[in-house]
Amino acid sequence: MFQPVLDPLGGSLGLSSLVAALPLVVFFVLLGVLRVQAWLSAVAALATSIVVAVAAYGMPVGQSLNSAVLGALFGLFPIMWIVVNALWVYQMTVDTGHFEVLRRSFGRLSDDQRLQAVIVAFCFGALLEALAGFGAPVAISSVMLIALGFKPFKAATVALVANTAPVAFGAMGTPVITLSELTGLPLEDVSSMVGRQTPLLAAVVPVLLVYLVDGKRGVRQTWWPALACGLSFAVAQFVCSNYMSVELTDVVAALVSVGVLVLVMRMATIPSPAPEEISGDEPDGSAPAGGDAAAGDGSAAPGGTGAGSGGAEPATQTKRTETVTDPDGETRDSTRAAVNAYLPYIVIIVVFALTKLPAVKTVLEEKGTALLNWPGLHVADPVSGKPAASTVFKFDWLPATGTMLLLSGVITAVLLAVSPRVATRAYGRTLHQLRWAILTVATVLALAYVMNLSGQTSTIGNFIAGAGAALAFLSPVLGWLGVAVTGSDTSANALFGILQVTAAKNSGYAPELLAAANSSGGVLGKMLSPQNLAIAAAATGLGGREPELLRKVVGWSLVLLLLMCVLVFLQSTSVLGWMLLS
Repeated sequence: MFQPVLDPLGGSLGLSSLVAALPLVVFFVLLGVLRVQAWLSAVAALATSIVVAVAAYGMPVGQSLNSAVLGALFGLFPIMWIVVNALWVYQMTVDTGHFEVLRRSFGRLSDDQRLQAVIVAFCFGALLEALAGFGAPVAISSVMLIALGFKPFKAATVALVANTAPVAFGAMGTPVITLSELTGLPLEDVSSMVGRQTPLLAAVVPVLLVYLVDGKRGVRQTWWPALACGLSFAVAQFVCSNYMSVELTDVVAALVSVGVLVLVMRMATIPSPAPEEISGDEPDGSAPAGGDAAAGDGSAAPGGTGAGSGGAEPATQTKRTETVTDPDGETRDSTRAAVNAYLPYIVIIVVFALTKLPAVKTVLEEKGTALLNWPGLHVADPVSGKPAASTVFKFDWLPATGTMLLLSGVITAVLLAVSPRVATRAYGRTLHQLRWAILTVATVLALAYVMNLSGQTSTIGNFIAGAGAALAFLSPVLGWLGVAVTGSDTSANALFGILQVTAAKNSGYAPELLAAANSSGGVLGKMLSPQNLAIAAAATGLGGREPELLRKVVGWSLVLLLLMCVLVFLQSTSVLGWMLLS
């Protein structure tokens, strides 16, 4: 039985922490400074972590390699199992033309560009984040905004800033699920705590988007509907993450917020200036490559993330989307087509709601869950000496979120009359598009497992626990840095989740508070990540203008991060301590 020592180098916790941090330094320098591909950066960091584990911590070579294998397997299941099936459902809607109907239905809700920004980038973007994630919301919402008359730079900026509040629960809750699995904290606790932090962002982001589009005038004229949208999203996100389902949080919040926004718009009289009168920075009005043709096909989405349609098969399927002609001669989608466009999300909500029923949940867990003590991996906790919980692999193939998404996809295919050939080709194309993301996530999780089981993470966590009262304030910054470099809240949670929990336990803070802060702070680094900036630039035809986009959004990222830091700090004190889990 291997038991890590927290200060293996001469009994010095500080020196040991410096060495333990080498894999993270390698990863972030390669990815963020040298711009090496994510999977290669992760492989190099993994190799470094194994060397440190063996040479500095005395972990047997076999055990360190075995830890990497277990981590990679966890990256494949349940993490990428969720992402693949979620993206497959989205891919089918693209291939059959139903995504275009959904896009048009959102685009027709208002002709006011300020509210269009909220509807498309915030509400619809959250719906895309729920299923697709991995940059798809930025790519798709930005080209949709251009199709609605936005200038490319403004469309990219709005899309980047909007892609914040939903991120922690994106891809059917993948970041939060990863955080829970790696830290050993109950999913309900982690989800609830994140749901008591990110709603603050959700409440203010729509108002911020209005300001980005039309400055002070936009806020003065449209603050009410924008705030109503943000508050309704925040309330729905809180309720769903705390009392319903972590997987459905973004789906429910997006649908509730757009419903409230439509209701408020019908009640309020809002002066709507012409698009050419809208103020705001536009360094250069260069047109996007592809023009309006890009609006919704997903082709500008990040390569390898599955956000693009992939072309080919949809021709015969698209004809099922019916249209009707209004008395004024305008062609619109029929009610049936609109219902079918929303059907996949309705199916997902129903399936997940049923699996939360106690009787159904019990049967699924009893019949479809197996616990496997990973063979050849014998590691003890560095403090308690008990076998490490992460050496047990939980194969919950039946109740897994990914399996429920697969079932939802099959039901959706049947209800929409998608042929088996089209559905299977969409699945194959999804796997192909995600191939590099799958490799990256598996390698990052392998890195996380080696660092966690060898004791490297515990060493760093014990060292930063010395920050004392400042730890709670700085905790979101760690997640922010992680996402700013990796572009993924899931990866940041994998890298820093246990570190945050270890530091919390050694400082007397609630572990779920700092774990949640890592994810909540991380979402604010999303708009700064090289991956997202490149996606936004490519989607809007602004290739090479990433530095300008960065300068435009970095200030807002820092302001929102400061708000999150203050919130987490106050939650750690008697001021907002009542927000913690009892």
